[in-house]
Amino acid sequence: MGKRASKNDDSRGGSPREQLWSTTFVLVVASTLCCFMVGQGLNSSTSVYVALYGGTAAYAGVLAAVFSGAAAVVRLLSGPLIDGHGRRIVMLFGFAVLIVGTVGPLFTHDVAPFVVFRILQGAGFSAVTTASATAAADALPASRMGEGIGYYGLGQALSMSIGPALALALVSTDPPENLFVGVTAIAVVGLSMIFLCRYEKHPEMLPEEAVYRRRLEEGESEAARTGAAEAGKESEGGKRAEAAGALEAARRAGAAEAIETAETTTTTAQSRMEGRPKRESIASRIFEKHALPGTLPMIVLSPAFGFVIFFAGLYGASLGVGNAGLFYTLSAVSMILVRLKSGAFMDRFAPIKILPVALACGLVAFAMLVACGTVLDGAPVRDAVFNLSGIVYGFCIGIALPLNQSVAVKNTPPERWGAANALFQLANDIGIGGACVIWGIVNDCFGFPVTICCAMCCIAASYFVARAVYPKE
Repeated sequence: MGKRASKNDDSRGGSPREQLWSTTFVLVVASTLCCFMVGQGLNSSTSVYVALYGGTAAYAGVLAAVFSGAAAVVRLLSGPLIDGHGRRIVMLFGFAVLIVGTVGPLFTHDVAPFVVFRILQGAGFSAVTTASATAAADALPASRMGEGIGYYGLGQALSMSIGPALALALVSTDPPENLFVGVTAIAVVGLSMIFLCRYEKHPEMLPEEAVYRRRLEEGESEAARTGAAEAGKESEGGKRAEAAGALEAARRAGAAEAIETAETTTTTAQSRMEGRPKRESIASRIFEKHALPGTLPMIVLSPAFGFVIFFAGLYGASLGVGNAGLFYTLSAVSMILVRLKSGAFMDRFAPIKILPVALACGLVAFAMLVACGTVLDGAPVRDAVFNLSGIVYGFCIGIALPLNQSVAVKNTPPERWGAANALFQLANDIGIGGACVIWGIVNDCFGFPVTICCAMCCIAASYFVARAVYPKE
């Protein structure tokens, strides 16, 4: 009887596939879901909460920018910390700061100190999401990195559907501070999962093919070889002494040519014995240039995503759409579906061949939104087109976001993945955070259709940036 193929065998070739869903990876994805639910929920409901206590829309916009600014600063600092001190400690610290930021509003009804709370929320959110992205990459086999990062992004996708809906429901209760009770509870659940994520001290928790475990084992092998080399130090020292003796003899004899040869020998021996690696500057530790091929297209594309996060709901309300929140739910569903199927294409085709499909979906979705505010008058048709555009938009972000992140990570040495993920997330923060201010000004001056057209220009421009910087394969 023939041997039965295992569940993980490749359906086409029969070769075993490397494990993807390890316990560590599941914990990282689940904790990411919790963190993004808190972040997305706060982003969508803070303006409502502030308005209840007399705050203005302009102040709510400032709070959104403060959140993104704090997140950007922390991403710059967290990359070196993740690479130098570990993923788990940064995630624990991030959740702790996030919880302080969500508990604070429970003790005051004044909206003035909200700037401080939003700084804490942005800093904690940033630290957790940057470190968890690196932890997810650690737990994945290199051959399935793109597929795995797509699954990791399910936390973000689900949070876009669950987080805003839950937060808006809580802030509408009496008292509205129930919002912060709810998001704090979710953050505590995420924190508890990180306590269970101990793979850095116990790499045997990871599958044998996991990048982090393989890198650690290769490091141990290198250390063993280094130890063997240390045993030859005495003989190396003898060579050095011999070279020094030759130099002295040459000096006494006055032979210039012999001096030059001996000095070369001495220098070579000293460099072998005493050579030290060049110290990295702070800038080089924070800024990972190898991640730029995935980061640069994202910084151009993310302002379009920023419009959806901060203004799609408001745009729907201004059009009179009955349930504008359905846009987010449908986009999250389509995002989840495309990521579940990402294994079929994410690691099998060149990134530059995949990205145009995502961007085309984005352009179609935004064109549908423009049509809602210009050529569609009937409420039923307009509402249907508005909400259905969320499905097409979900395909765009469901492919483009993990694809660019995968390019950034794959193009970077494993020991620098923390800095790579920090730089990539920083691009999101800059694009989205800047957009919440710029799009607001454009809206006030020219209206939503013009703003959406500007966002479409960002989508188109990101393709040309990607074409210039993406790896060839």
